Amino acid sequence: MTTAVDTNVIIALWDKDPVLGAAAQNALEAAFHRGNLLVAAPVFAELIAAPGRSETFVGSFLEETGIAIDWELGEHVWRSAGRAFQAYAERRRKQRDMGTRRILADFVIGAHAVSTGCRLLTMDDGLYRAAFPTLAITTF
Repeated sequence: MTTAVDTNVIIALWDKDPVLGAAAQNALEAAFHRGNLLVAAPVFAELIAAPGRSETFVGSFLEETGIAIDWELGEHVWRSAGRAFQAYAERRRKQRDMGTRRILADFVIGAHAVSTGCRLLTMDDGLYRAAFPTLAITTF
């Protein structure tokens, strides 16, 4: 099975914390042994915004590690992401949630994984379980 990789997993791999980096590496290796690895285009965009990470660096990193980039996000992904983001916003308003606000990219990443039939490797399973209950999720 192909595993879609969330931005936070790769950022954790690059983190200065050796324990977090090792956990991310182990999770990526396990996912690689189960099948292909893939990131949605928004993950690429988020990764190049990481401190000290250029577009060239991120592109080379993904190529060298065998992580493919899916640049094509169809209408069904955008509609699914929009519905999930809308439901999230409604839950947040009803609960008067003052916690960390989520951005649309999170929901596009989840909708992409659902639409491609991928498992999602993330460190943020709570968000994705609430927004996409049928999504297969792996975390560490």
